[in-house]
Amino acid sequence: MSTRNTPPEREALLQGTLDLLVLRVLALGPHHGHGIALAIETRSGDTLLVDHGSLYPALQRLEQRGWIKGAWGTSENNRRARFYTLTAAGRKQFVVEGRRWERLVQSIARVLEPGPMTEGA
Repeated sequence: MSTRNTPPEREALLQGTLDLLVLRVLALGPHHGHGIALAIETRSGDTLLVDHGSLYPALQRLEQRGWIKGAWGTSENNRRARFYTLTAAGRKQFVVEGRRWERLVQSIARVLEPGPMTEGA
């Protein structure tokens, strides 16, 4: 979620989606924190806004779970930065999280479908 003023055409990330998006970006290759945020924003067509106040705790959490691994290096602008890579456990978790996301999207789509509600609803 973002603390910045968000223009109407940009959306803050839904809680619980950041881990999946970080895993996706790291499946493409190593990135430092700011690079991960930029990649999510760029790949979303500049629609999703990643707040660094949410990103860095998420990176620490993912690293503690063993899904990503961080190592210090030098960024493209010659600054010290922590670069993250996906671990084997992280690749497996990315598949799990992707499936969970697909189930959620399908469930929401069913609720939003026009027409009468089914029995028991």
